Amino acid sequence: MKTVELDSLVGEHVLDAVDGYVTKVCMYGDSFEDATAIKFRLDGIVYIAIENPSDGYRSSMKELGVATNAKDRKVTNEFPGCKVVVKKKGNDSYAQNDTLEFIDAVTGKVVLEVGTDNCDDYYPYFVSNFTPENLAVNQPSKYEG
Repeated sequence: MKTVELDSLVGEHVLDAVDGYVTKVCMYGDSFEDATAIKFRLDGIVYIAIENPSDGYRSSMKELGVATNAKDRKVTNEFPGCKVVVKKKGNDSYAQNDTLEFIDAVTGKVVLEVGTDNCDDYYPYFVSNFTPENLAVNQPSKYEG
């Protein structure tokens, strides 16, 4: 998997597939732990965000990368392509965030988030939220064209 920076995905794209799953990550030596992962296809390219589970209380995004082999490029939860605007999530008075928000261009709602929230605190946490009900394609009565 080729690692990419979050900022490289900022802008307008087409999102058409998302899968969440659990994988094993090497923590120390030969020690492996379960970690959350999320795959998404943006403009025909499959990206994978993987959690660093840390110690059970804290977590963060271990890496975001481009899937390079056929197995990793397979995404089963496909849907009609939706235009999304990808932006960095803002910080608030309580937390700094290193997270991307994928906002449906029609509904204006967040459909996908990946990254690390609360990254400047003792308890950061991995973010991998997919909210398909916010996609315009899932709201035909309101957004019919």
